[in-house]
Amino acid sequence: MVSSPPSRRTVLGLAGVAAGSLAGCSREAGQHDAAAPSSDSRPAASAPAPGAPTRASSGATAGSTPTASPAGGPDITHGPRTVDAVALTFHGDGPESIVRATIEVLKKARAEVTVLAIGRWLAANPDLAARIRDAGHELGNHTWSHRTMPRLDTATVRVEVDRAAAELDRLTGSPGRWFRPSGTPSSTPAIRAAAVRAGYGACLGYDVDPLDYTDPGPDAIVRALARSVRPGSIVSLHLGHPGTLAALPAVLAHLHDRGLAPVTASRLLSA
Repeated sequence: MVSSPPSRRTVLGLAGVAAGSLAGCSREAGQHDAAAPSSDSRPAASAPAPGAPTRASSGATAGSTPTASPAGGPDITHGPRTVDAVALTFHGDGPESIVRATIEVLKKARAEVTVLAIGRWLAANPDLAARIRDAGHELGNHTWSHRTMPRLDTATVRVEVDRAAAELDRLTGSPGRWFRPSGTPSSTPAIRAAAVRAGYGACLGYDVDPLDYTDPGPDAIVRALARSVRPGSIVSLHLGHPGTLAALPAVLAHLHDRGLAPVTASRLLSA
């Protein structure tokens, strides 16, 4: 069972928290690697075959070690459409100030999310792993250096997956339950094989992409999300972008109005 979201008044009151935290934040620090442009703007992958989310999910709690290594099948792009919940997933990168402010907004809204962290970002900011987990969120793997993975050879793909998994394990005692490839909205056979080899199984995709990493402004982010989100959706968002932080209170208010609880990927996929 997912917990009841807070009142709309409480959620909307968080807008001041988000707006007040933006001063001095670096927009550039949260952007994608300029040497490896992201292709996240492409349409999301098609939904997995019936039963795929249940098969690929162990129901693990935040930060737990995977208990199984299911065969890598179609990417998991959403959870059950019968549950009144959505998974908010954040690509983990960006300045600590925005991360802290985002955690505060989520805390006051009693929202739990999944942060798919870039390994070298965690290595440079090791205290953030504990901060994210202590706030009730779960950590996953978004590669070591956020390269465009479909362009990489098999050996390099493995390094990107394995090195980030090792960093997560060093910092938290677990490689995390979920892996999402970088630079692509969907995996390839080589990426899936590397994920299975590292113990993740099917890759975690998404069915809602408001393109927040393009910095379209908070209103545009909220409108794009509102058009696409449904029960069971997995939403792709990005830490490190002031516009995403500014949009978050309105995103949470919209989900509340529709009776959709924001939960971690593990909770959604074990429903």
